[in-house]
Amino acid sequence: MSGSNKNLIFTILAIIGGIVVLGWLLRLTFALLGPLLLIGVAVVLYMMFAKNKGGRL
Repeated sequence: MSGSNKNLIFTILAIIGGIVVLGWLLRLTFALLGPLLLIGVAVVLYMMFAKNKGGRL
């Protein structure tokens, strides 16, 4: 195999590996999206109630 063939194969494998990793990250992100949204809403509500009481809870 010449050098350019090795580079081409390496490039193709790197692209395929990147797509696989991106797929896993997207799957993990969407799996955690619900709990993260609930935690974010809870934090915002806590901050609103803490501000309305004029201090810490």
